[in-house]
Amino acid sequence: MKFFSLFLLFLFSSFSMAADFSAPGLSIDFPDENNVEIANAIKVLFGLTALSLAPALLIIMTSFTRIIVVLSMLRIALGMQQTPPNTVLISLALFLTIFNMMPVFERIDASAIQPYIEEQISVQQAIDLGKVPLRTFMLDQTREEDLMLMIDLAKVEIPDSVEDVSFVQLIPAFMLSELKTAFQIGFVIFLPFLLIDIVTASILMSMGMMMVPPMLISLPIKVLMFILIDGWLIVVKSLMESFS
Repeated sequence: MKFFSLFLLFLFSSFSMAADFSAPGLSIDFPDENNVEIANAIKVLFGLTALSLAPALLIIMTSFTRIIVVLSMLRIALGMQQTPPNTVLISLALFLTIFNMMPVFERIDASAIQPYIEEQISVQQAIDLGKVPLRTFMLDQTREEDLMLMIDLAKVEIPDSVEDVSFVQLIPAFMLSELKTAFQIGFVIFLPFLLIDIVTASILMSMGMMMVPPMLISLPIKVLMFILIDGWLIVVKSLMESFS
């Protein structure tokens, strides 16, 4: 919750720092103290909007994308389209994300949230300090070619240092890198299951049992193999180590 609180400050700090709001073709001004309640209502509206964006922030700025894509590809490789259910996979991916991101959360809490709660720093200082650990994590997982692609597409000058990279370019580059890494891990997971499918289909063809669906025979074999090698442990361990 502290992590999402910092994100809310990051997204809507401009609205919480002032009672005035302006946009192209629209201007809202609260010059009188009598209109404080209206200003607070506007702030509550922006806060609720920020809460609706919290799931998207979890997906695009953490390790959730890589984890859920790999788990989904594992389910497809096993040949079970609905087992484990989506709720189970998303819940597992969510808690693995929290586990993996905990060091980042702790650094954000120590450097930004706690000093802000103790009124040692301002909102803007808390936002600037809180972005540093998250930026470091995202840069560590982002490939240089993906980051350069987004900078080129944005048609901006190449930053002098990584600290100058805008989140507008960093976030899509980070997501591209996460998808590429997830597909690489998924490809390795697919290979042994694909081999079982090919061997099973070849044996059925050689026995003249062409009317028997190969999946009917290969599915229990793949599940048995996955259990014997303790597949969930291997997949989760490999996922966590891929962020090192």
